[in-house]
Amino acid sequence: MTSVTPVIVHPPDESGGRRVRVAGTILGLAYSTRDVAAFLQEAGLQGWDDLDVVRSDLIEWRGGGPEVWTY
Repeated sequence: MTSVTPVIVHPPDESGGRRVRVAGTILGLAYSTRDVAAFLQEAGLQGWDDLDVVRSDLIEWRGGGPEVWTY
């Protein structure tokens, strides 16, 4: 059985932005954990902030954790 992570934050691109994907849909390009939190709030996770993003097991960070924002 495979585990499914509903939120994927992809590696930084050339601009330092990271695509944020939820359930297969790209929500946008984030440049900070604050941006990720804003996308998740728009997706229905009201009340999420930077610390929730950093601590959550619902988020799979690819190409580095929440501290990595440069290519």
